[in-house]
Amino acid sequence: MDKSCYFCQENTQYIDYKNTELLRKFLSGQAKILPPRRTGVCNYHQRQLATAIKRARFMALLAITTR
Repeated sequence: MDKSCYFCQENTQYIDYKNTELLRKFLSGQAKILPPRRTGVCNYHQRQLATAIKRARFMALLAITTR
């Protein structure tokens, strides 16, 4: 896996919580947020990503857990 930040390469300014297809790429099979060492995302975008995932969960766009 390429370890350069996906969002830096795409020149992304804001990670939208409504883009659930993109957010699901950064979740594990148990719907946990993957760490940056696994995804290759920089610290700045990892914080934005975590906030976007938490907002999407709160708005019921993403599942909190899978059972």
